Amino acid sequence: MVISLAEARAAGLTRQQLRGKQWTRLGYGLYAPSGEPADRVTLLAAIARALPDEAAFSGRTAAWLLGLDVDPSAPIDVTIPPHCGVSHAAGVCVRRARLCNSDVVLRYGLRVTSIGRTLCDLAWRLPLTEAVVVADMALHAHKLRGPELADWIAANRGTKGIARLQAVADLADGRAESAMESRLRLLLMDAGLPRPESQVAIFDPDGHFVARVDLYFRNARLAVEYDGATHRDSLLADNRRQNELLGVGVALLRYCADDVYNRKHTIAGQVRDRFASAGIRLDFGKQRQPKPGGSQELSRV
Repeated sequence: MVISLAEARAAGLTRQQLRGKQWTRLGYGLYAPSGEPADRVTLLAAIARALPDEAAFSGRTAAWLLGLDVDPSAPIDVTIPPHCGVSHAAGVCVRRARLCNSDVVLRYGLRVTSIGRTLCDLAWRLPLTEAVVVADMALHAHKLRGPELADWIAANRGTKGIARLQAVADLADGRAESAMESRLRLLLMDAGLPRPESQVAIFDPDGHFVARVDLYFRNARLAVEYDGATHRDSLLADNRRQNELLGVGVALLRYCADDVYNRKHTIAGQVRDRFASAGIRLDFGKQRQPKPGGSQELSRV
């Protein structure tokens, strides 16, 4: 059970009682009995009770309610129509925009912006890379397909953020299997490198499977991968896999989170060096605008 301060007062509870050991303040002007866990959906439902009927959770909050792996409370994001009198709610970022019926869906009984509208809002508000990360998640989780996203963009020309969403769609790749893999791909493209293929299966000349790699530059026969926390537990298998790739002429570069966040120029330089050693000249003068889809998933080397 979660109650607001107004509901607590209506029930005869004083502020002093709410500050006692029997109640826990959750923030957002809400309280729950001590020892009774309040899950996020219950908390959002309590917040929704204090909002206008036309309000809908939006942004990262909507993305989480729609099943994407993002933080829904950074901040809790709500969109209300321009005419609503609410100007703020404790701990909630209130935004004003017109929402048509197709912009809103129900999740857990809560009004939530649709996946298309959510991606459009996040494309406008987030840095480009982070907006693409969320779009990759949505495509990978089959919340919508690439053609459906293209149709949504075409049907909503003139909507705030739509041009930005088009840029996100051009860079998105639903084959990406993690947020850090998406960030690594975009880091490489931002450095002027060609768009790598995602999640490529490598076979030897006899057609035997060798490995699936996160990112692959076919011309340079170069694989690039993000190593997460599980790498420490699979070091022996990963080393064998790397040797097998080398055996079929595929070089492998592997990076961790610290590399992606703090050594971007080093990563880009090492990949460029691999292209140079393969005798491939890169044209850094052209601004690439890759389109969704990409090349074939399977690669025979």
